[in-house]
Amino acid sequence: MKKPFRSVAWLCCLLALPAVAEDRFAKVEIKTQAVRDNLFMLQGAGGNIALFSGEDGVFMVDDQYAPLTEKIRAAVTEVTDRPLRFVINTHWHGDHTGGNENFGRAGALVVAHENVRERMSSEQFMEIFGRTVPPSPEAALPVITFTDATTFHWNGDTVRVQYTGPAHTDGDSIVLFKDANVIHMGDTFFNGSYPFIDLSSGGSVDGLVAVMDRVLELADDKTAIIPGHGPLSNKAELQEQRDLLVHLRDKIQLLIDEGLSKEQAIAARPTREYDDNYGQGFMKPDLWTGIVYDSLTAGQ
Repeated sequence: MKKPFRSVAWLCCLLALPAVAEDRFAKVEIKTQAVRDNLFMLQGAGGNIALFSGEDGVFMVDDQYAPLTEKIRAAVTEVTDRPLRFVINTHWHGDHTGGNENFGRAGALVVAHENVRERMSSEQFMEIFGRTVPPSPEAALPVITFTDATTFHWNGDTVRVQYTGPAHTDGDSIVLFKDANVIHMGDTFFNGSYPFIDLSSGGSVDGLVAVMDRVLELADDKTAIIPGHGPLSNKAELQEQRDLLVHLRDKIQLLIDEGLSKEQAIAARPTREYDDNYGQGFMKPDLWTGIVYDSLTAGQ
């Protein structure tokens, strides 16, 4: 049985006042885990970072929060002296894009799906938090965007950044390191907790399942999977998470088909047998059930 995963609570920094956030970030340590010979996963606060180093330079997936930039830079210099050339954003949320401005000003090119730039360029309202997010500074915006996919021939590998369609948000991408056999899934995979589906940003529970199915087709038993949050993973754990998500989605759909209101569906506690293991992060069971209910009834 998977241990409860609590570090996703760092996403609540999206709600924190700047001074409070600064205090919390002061205590954050960036931990580096080797995934392959020249590919690493960095964890601190916010989304997991993939760091790909080699003769061509450093290629990074996501960059956490701005106050952590210097700590992230220090972690990078511990594994390579090559310059950071590219930063890929898997989606627009600030715990994955907060370092864009700092790294961009230092010379890195930021790349993302066109919906990421669009959302970062304009005021957003995150309904689940009741919070308005102001537009990002111009220097933080992706300078290279794509509609479906883009491919990097980098450090001897073929790296494909693939748009997923609406899932966690409407701008999600997964990043496939072909030769290294590593996939960074961004927030289409929360390893060890109920996944956050940002409906106000175009997310969808069915879209999230579709991404997991797609990655399961791409992966084999040796594929290393970097989730948006949680520990380094693999195909078996992703399959477990996908099956859980489908099971709970279908249970909530049955409650909808029976005519239960959102409040009644939440009160029925359809997730209760999994809550000790998956409901200990910021996605509390009642909140998550309500999100899935809203996703399934959207447009009705």
